[in-house]
Amino acid sequence: QVQLVESGGGLVQAGGSLRLSCAASGRTFSSRSMAWFRRTSVKEREFVAAIIWSGSSTNYADSVKGRFTISRDNAKKSVYLQMNSLKPEDTATYYCAALRDYYTNYDLPSAYDYWGQGTQVTVSS
Repeated sequence: QVQLVESGGGLVQAGGSLRLSCAASGRTFSSRSMAWFRRTSVKEREFVAAIIWSGSSTNYADSVKGRFTISRDNAKKSVYLQMNSLKPEDTATYYCAALRDYYTNYDLPSAYDYWGQGTQVTVSS
């Protein structure tokens, strides 16, 4: 079992930065790929970024590529999302999630079996 708790959200002006953190508990964290999704007023669960268990490979949605960076620290059982050059359209509730064992569809919400409670990010124009 994995429990996930996000933090780091807040209100920021367009062009600003935020760093989200996701703290995990559970023995299987270091063997799981992790991802960030977001929920907006028009999209229930949109893929943002994913990172494999070792941290050696990452994937990003086109809308955040070049602006966001996902990373992890397995010793601290944590995943991070550094968000730079934020835009009003990045306003959303951000969730971290743990990929199910043996799944590879990292951009599908159904591929994840553990989710955090979410942290709100609001970008003002």
